[in-house]
Amino acid sequence: MAVHSQDLRSPVRNSSKSVARPLIAMPRASLHTIVYGITIMLLLLVIYAVMGSVVGWSREKLDDIRYGSTRTFHIDAVVGHNDGAGTPSHFIAMNMNRQVMIIQIPGGDTSQVRTITGPYLVGAGEDKTPVLLSFEDVNKDGTRDMIVNVKNEAIVFLNRDGQFVQMSNEERAQLVAGS
Repeated sequence: MAVHSQDLRSPVRNSSKSVARPLIAMPRASLHTIVYGITIMLLLLVIYAVMGSVVGWSREKLDDIRYGSTRTFHIDAVVGHNDGAGTPSHFIAMNMNRQVMIIQIPGGDTSQVRTITGPYLVGAGEDKTPVLLSFEDVNKDGTRDMIVNVKNEAIVFLNRDGQFVQMSNEERAQLVAGS
């Protein structure tokens, strides 16, 4: 048996005058094109990584300017704890080494300072997360309740008997069912 080789790209003439054609026409990519494509993909990956670092760094510096390095937030609000329109209560919310702590100075009277302990923040970089406060009547009882905003979460402290207490699961279920 004899071995015969032929080029499939060029027409082959045999004795019956038929033309052999390739079954699949595939474009030939040069080595230069492949290297160029890989280089572009690596360059885009490097740009993505650098931009992520720059955005994270700038967000942290902006929070340093806004809240300080301990992430301190101040707000005045009238909540009905020995305060009034002329002398609102002063609130200081801090992220102290991942522990949310709120200091309340009712009516500006420093002899009645109260401390409210919030949640412990878990995760990488949570020691730099700012804690924000807002006040509204969540349970519709006529007193303004305190809402602690950390990242995308809101923790409600109800204004009850002259102090703020964290909302229980039953109260949360009633609130959700009523809305």
